[in-house]
Amino acid sequence: MGFTVLIPARLASTRLPDKPLADIAGLPMVVRVAQRAALSQASRVVVATDSERILQTCQQHGVQAVLTRADHPTGSDRLAEACALLGLDGQDRIVNVQGDEPLIDPALINACADVLDARSDCVMSTAAHAIDSAADFANPNVVKVVTDAQGRALYFSRAPIPWWRDAPAPATPATGAGTPLRHIGIYGYRAGFLRRFPQLAVSPLETVESLEQLRVLWHGERIAVHLATQAPGAGVDTPEDLARVRRLLGAD
Repeated sequence: MGFTVLIPARLASTRLPDKPLADIAGLPMVVRVAQRAALSQASRVVVATDSERILQTCQQHGVQAVLTRADHPTGSDRLAEACALLGLDGQDRIVNVQGDEPLIDPALINACADVLDARSDCVMSTAAHAIDSAADFANPNVVKVVTDAQGRALYFSRAPIPWWRDAPAPATPATGAGTPLRHIGIYGYRAGFLRRFPQLAVSPLETVESLEQLRVLWHGERIAVHLATQAPGAGVDTPEDLARVRRLLGAD
């Protein structure tokens, strides 16, 4: 069964204005992301945007896009509206790829869809990889996830978890079975759950950690976690990130 990739894209970025339309080797970034996603096994790739400029840019480059409302409080709300516009519901699989990931690995997209397909007990999927740096382990901007024996998320946090009580030095990652995992910001959803998600009450943990996925766990739903062997290519958040990706892709 095929799946749909949804790419949320907005112009409102404080660190990098008009980020989705930033030129990368002759193509707008959102188009680059869509082209990478199209190399996966997805049956279709759709950009969900509140911007007429992004909509027109996608259309000019042959990328399917839908126009959503501009007042959505979260990206998940935008994706839920896109599901309704596209007629996706029930067990239809959706993979959310961020619009600032021009280096996204198509194999990671496939893995996120496949692990969801294999786990009927889970309404969502995501990915993670092992942390081997003490600096990353201690960094609150690096989100961590711990899983249960079946590979389902137990908790996501900006704090260093699991904490190695008897570590030989402060903020040293554990090894072996206790190796900490860095969360990768890619999500698979069952469309029926995604359409229901905006109606779920915001959880206190979500507010404290500023991590929207904690709402899912708070309400007793399960998230399957794919363990990637390596870190994905970095996204674009700043002008420095954009310059780095331009250097990488400009050499193609």
